[in-house]
Amino acid sequence: MKRIWRTLAVALGLPLLFGGALAQAQDKTVTIGYQTIVGPFPTAIANGVFEKATGYKINWRQFTSAGDISAALASGDVPIGVIGSTGIAAATSNGVDLELFWILDNIGRSEQLVARNGSGIKAPQDLVGKKVAVPFVSTSHFHLLLALEKIWNIAPSKVQILNMKPPEIVAAWSRGDIDAAYVWPPALTTLLKNGTTIATSEEIGAKTVPTFDGLVVNKAWAAKNGAFMAAFTKALATTYADYNANHAKWTASSAEVKAMTKLIGGDAADNADSLKLLTFPDAKQQASAEWLGGGKAGKALGAVTQSAEFLKTQRQINKLLPDYSAYVTSKYADAAAK
Repeated sequence: MKRIWRTLAVALGLPLLFGGALAQAQDKTVTIGYQTIVGPFPTAIANGVFEKATGYKINWRQFTSAGDISAALASGDVPIGVIGSTGIAAATSNGVDLELFWILDNIGRSEQLVARNGSGIKAPQDLVGKKVAVPFVSTSHFHLLLALEKIWNIAPSKVQILNMKPPEIVAAWSRGDIDAAYVWPPALTTLLKNGTTIATSEEIGAKTVPTFDGLVVNKAWAAKNGAFMAAFTKALATTYADYNANHAKWTASSAEVKAMTKLIGGDAADNADSLKLLTFPDAKQQASAEWLGGGKAGKALGAVTQSAEFLKTQRQINKLLPDYSAYVTSKYADAAAK
């Protein structure tokens, strides 16, 4: 496990070559990386909302792990991307000059540690000696390690923690190669059909540090594309407001869920159910101390800072920054809320 983390650290510590990303701004083309999460964001992607709002040609690139998207952000290949709070902590600690500007979701019950039926795992203490799969550098990985040490008093070395991307987890699960996994929908939904929840990120976060998925942008790129950032965030605000006002209509047969499913895969009914596990803060909430605002009292900054501190104690990053506030901004959400 340590060797994989060192490899990622090296990738994140590479010189930041943003020439390609900055050149894209000249012809109003941008590449945005996303992951297979459910919510109003992927539906808006599928419906071309952001292209219409910004006037840019957007190349949407799907990633299946936080490690992969972190490396793409570090290299400058992708100036905007979806990444969890733990990935943001790792990336910024290793020199990636980015800003968190939108909270895509409060993870809550949408990430769960699930034991495969027949694995013999009934409680956290049964994890000792078992094979547990999780995508490294993810919020799930962070909460798994945090819960093992801080809540369940189990040394991570006593558990066979395997680095797998969500599609790999589903395949390994179906073969019976793993005993448990910590992951999010749509993979989580598949696992729950033949598994039992041992813990959720809502439970672990309440006792330790909450986690979230967010949108980050390279600072240099954002500075050169202010009009894009304003229009893009305004479109996010409209999309989230519409969802929060009409979420009861987002059923398996709705156009919104069908569009989301076409983009991220999985089953429409499963994806509709997965939406109920998450909360999606509106622009006003985003700009407040509840999330991006409030300076050092802000919830998002606190989560990133505490995530970094834990990663350092686990020797998964080499150093802590004195202050992470430069990597969280509420200015775009604040403008979009007006």
